[in-house]
Amino acid sequence: MSTAANGSAARAEGAVKVYGEGDAEVRALDGVDAEFAEGRFTAIMGPSGSGKSTLMHCMAGLDSLTAGRVFLGDTDLTRLDEKARTRLRRDEVGFIFQAFNLVPTLTAAENITLPFDIAGRKPDRQWMGTVVDALGLGDRLKHKPAELSGGQQQRVAAARAMVSRPKIVFADEPTGALDSSTGAELLGFMRRAVDEYGQTMLMVTHDPSAAGFADRVVFLGDGRIVDEMADPTAERVLDRMKTLSDGAPGAG
Repeated sequence: MSTAANGSAARAEGAVKVYGEGDAEVRALDGVDAEFAEGRFTAIMGPSGSGKSTLMHCMAGLDSLTAGRVFLGDTDLTRLDEKARTRLRRDEVGFIFQAFNLVPTLTAAENITLPFDIAGRKPDRQWMGTVVDALGLGDRLKHKPAELSGGQQQRVAAARAMVSRPKIVFADEPTGALDSSTGAELLGFMRRAVDEYGQTMLMVTHDPSAAGFADRVVFLGDGRIVDEMADPTAERVLDRMKTLSDGAPGAG
């Protein structure tokens, strides 16, 4: 899929990430060039150890590259200091992780608005209501995380990621802790957020069914992009993942 029609929400140029040195050196990313279009849902897949989470963390400014550059929109993250990267993440990026990362002493509503409270800003209540309704959380806003199911907690985390109208949402194994039915509900919301609200989603997943909700799948192997697929289905993704795993001995 060409990104020209939508513009680029994020991109990597010659991205290299090295951990350790000498005999212990691991090249988690080995010269990755990738572009992710605005208003599209992209999944990143690959065997364990392929570099998919490292790529996401570097794209999101949670980790820094050893060499190369990453951009959010037109902003070169590699030129920002940590304070500026933190501000950019707060103002322009949403995150959904496998661990829900909710504050146990706060209600669902307070968890959703926490980024605004930290920044000393007020959320758009109308937009927050739209997100809360779309996620079916209207009758759960006064509940604390311990009073919510796992699926409800992850929907709160998704609402928190969306309520600031971020330029891009990074989702790292967002359904990893959910059963298949609850996971499908969350993915359905993410799909609607792209289709109805123009949200940009970038998701790391090992689940072919999850990848089937995306517009495009990028496959990594040994720190490099080895293939991509437009308009994926779970079956096609599963077949491709089998060949990747077969061709990557020792990638556990």
